[in-house]
Amino acid sequence: MDIELAPEDLAFREEVRAFFKENEYKPGEDYAQWRLDWFAKAAEKGGWDVPKWPVEFGGPGWSPTQHYIWEQETAVANLPWDMPFGIGMLAPVLMAYGSKEQQDRFLPDIRARKVNWCQGYSEPGAGSDLAGLKTKAVLSDDGTHYTVNGTKIWTTAAHIADWIFCLTRTDDSGKKQEGITFLLFPMKQEGVEVKPIITLGGAHSVNTVFITDVKVPVENRVGEEGKGWTYAKGLLQHERTGLAGLSRSLVALDKLKNQARTVKRGNATLMDEPAFRAKVAELEVDLMAAEYTELRSLASASAGAAPGPESSILKLKGTEIQQRIQKLTVEAGGLYSAAWGAKQPGPSFARSGMSGYLASRAYTIYGGASEVQKDVISKNVLGIKKSK
Repeated sequence: MDIELAPEDLAFREEVRAFFKENEYKPGEDYAQWRLDWFAKAAEKGGWDVPKWPVEFGGPGWSPTQHYIWEQETAVANLPWDMPFGIGMLAPVLMAYGSKEQQDRFLPDIRARKVNWCQGYSEPGAGSDLAGLKTKAVLSDDGTHYTVNGTKIWTTAAHIADWIFCLTRTDDSGKKQEGITFLLFPMKQEGVEVKPIITLGGAHSVNTVFITDVKVPVENRVGEEGKGWTYAKGLLQHERTGLAGLSRSLVALDKLKNQARTVKRGNATLMDEPAFRAKVAELEVDLMAAEYTELRSLASASAGAAPGPESSILKLKGTEIQQRIQKLTVEAGGLYSAAWGAKQPGPSFARSGMSGYLASRAYTIYGGASEVQKDVISKNVLGIKKSK
């Protein structure tokens, strides 16, 4: 594979950098207004606000190399906060399986960042075994609406979401992957209760969602009844590719090396210690290998192929790499990483390193645990089938 950038790709990179510089946030600005203005200006560039959307839905139609450049540049730029659930996860499902009416109804507000979405997948007892979900959706006698009852857990951003895309069970008579239906409904209504879950790192990002007798119009069903598992798998492939975070890991690894150079070890620094350098070098090699896999995946997508098992490889290796970077950051902070408080001793990065490490424990669980990704890889890449 030729990894040298062509002149037109170098020009594109400079154009991206110039756009980021020209539209970066300035201290004192109204952040909410700057955020909306940023996405509006990105849209004027020809779909830069929705870089992964296809051209027919307003995307930029970039080459795999341009996507790669964008991912690298956005990892270091100060971009507006953005939620992935609408733009990167639900939108591709609506484009592939939604009706024209649903696309016209939901995609414009998703693109304009007017509506926040959350993902109703995992349940108590149905996390990695997602097909074991039990949230019930019963179709009314007149066929106009479903009545939904159940519980979703680990629902990221449910406390600020306007809508949820939710997997429900409409039939339990066959295989557990069958009889699952994909529904959309508002979060701010009677019958939807959100309770926070405070994670190990002390943050509130995930929640438990209790759903009681919620009425969902049948026109809010995506695709066919009972075919939701097919749509859910497609969405998860998009999610897993995004969760790999390779460009962010490149930035984080560079940051870690700079931090290690500030930690004194005799007349040298931690970065000069052979054992620590070896760990960093091993990370760099693994990250480079994952990058090549990402480039192959982008090339396949550019040729019109749907996301395949590469997304599981990227999710598996990418999240493990993120965890290893966080672990080495704690190691670089040493004993000071255990300190907590505003006036902690030691390196300035030690406290954030520990909180990042604690938060990173979930990386290999959400979006499909690493064991699930290994099953996908063994079946679809290695051709290993389950024994009967």
